[in-house]
Amino acid sequence: MAVHVTAGQRHESTCFEQVLQHVKIRRPNGRPKWRPKRMAGDKAYSCRRIRHRLRHHHIEPVIPQTDKQRRQQRGRPPKFDRQAYRRRNVVERCVGWLKENRRLAVRYEKLAVTYLGMLKLAMIRRYLSYEVQ
Repeated sequence: MAVHVTAGQRHESTCFEQVLQHVKIRRPNGRPKWRPKRMAGDKAYSCRRIRHRLRHHHIEPVIPQTDKQRRQQRGRPPKFDRQAYRRRNVVERCVGWLKENRRLAVRYEKLAVTYLGMLKLAMIRRYLSYEVQ
């Protein structure tokens, strides 16, 4: 998993390329892969720039089209795997859990470096609490 911290008013899809560059997929043996097989995202990621970048790297997009894109579409719609998209809820639940941590949701830390440190600390704490159970 990779994280890229930006200003609060900036849209998350603008940093897609930077995050994708830092993703490493572990394999049972050998070096980790730099590219996943699929990338799931919500409708905010359904733009030409992101779909083109995914196609360029041979990554299957699991992104639904917006209503506007469906109305303006010509030709065959892009392939969409509903079952894979439903598994995206794991990430959404993780983000929801992070928002329950008041220090992260309110963003008390003004510097991106300290905010990222608190985010990593919260994730480590969450991981260790699952290991004990």
